[in-house]
Amino acid sequence: MGAWAYRKGLHDLGNGVWAYLQPDGGWGWSNSGFIASGGENLLVDTLFDLPLTAEMLRILRASIPGADRIGAIINTHNNGDHTFGNQLVEGARIIATRSVAEGMEYESPDRLLQVLADPDALGDGGRFMAEIFGRFDFTGIKLPPATDLFEGTLDLKVGDKDVRLVDVGPAHTASDLLVHVPGDKLVYTGDIMFHQGHIVIWAGPITNWIRACDLILSWDVETIVPGHGPIASREDVRNFREYLQYLHDEARARYDAGMSFQEAAFDIRFGKFDHFGDAERTVINVHVLYGEFAGERPVVQPGEIWNLMARYAKERQARNGCAGGSDPAHRH
Repeated sequence: MGAWAYRKGLHDLGNGVWAYLQPDGGWGWSNSGFIASGGENLLVDTLFDLPLTAEMLRILRASIPGADRIGAIINTHNNGDHTFGNQLVEGARIIATRSVAEGMEYESPDRLLQVLADPDALGDGGRFMAEIFGRFDFTGIKLPPATDLFEGTLDLKVGDKDVRLVDVGPAHTASDLLVHVPGDKLVYTGDIMFHQGHIVIWAGPITNWIRACDLILSWDVETIVPGHGPIASREDVRNFREYLQYLHDEARARYDAGMSFQEAAFDIRFGKFDHFGDAERTVINVHVLYGEFAGERPVVQPGEIWNLMARYAKERQARNGCAGGSDPAHRH
């Protein structure tokens, strides 16, 4: 694998496969992929709002012959930063698992629009959400329904290319797809990989996430396009797997010691992974991990998780002496 520059825009990975990257890879700044062969093509995920998706589509169409006729979108999972631009790819089939399609029915920008309209109403958590999501434009978004549903795995042909979709969830969400292009030794991971960033466990269990890394490493792949962050190598996947195991083990040790999830989240130190961005997600992750250990998640008050993340980010900024952004190690 070559050393790919981490810059915004389209990256030609060779032989009819591309990545579209959005630094810095933090909250909402997701990646997409594009596969073309024999006059056929498909898009792997759209972006978090209509202006960003429209910009990506303009660049695709200006750079790749035939990209003005996208035959299909694969949505790797239901989160808005991978689906909210779907409506702009008119006429395309939308391929997803049944769980992703069901999740998309409930994934709406309305909640984000409400928060951005009056963040003070939710206190520190609302203001923190406005800080990280206020860079996006959530107006005018309408999610068209998925058209092609499957469960487990699905084999596709894009011209002469074999493309295999594998559901490795629940992990990040209830359903998470890997898009494997074996002939090009490439995989688009969706949010099964956050490269150089902390994960967000919305569903879990984290053991499924670790197994997904093992599956990627069992394949003959050289180029890994993560859902967030720079293009990765096999060694990066091994490092990411080590991070997942470390997070699990550190949370488990504190659970066994009788610490609350709040205490544990603020107590964990990440050592060699300390440069990973958006470390405030540790609050979400430890809350979910405690639920895995106990059989049910600790009870929290409405807004508590976001308030705790706001506090975590503020304390981390103070500790690192950097103002602005949700994570100084990530933003600077």
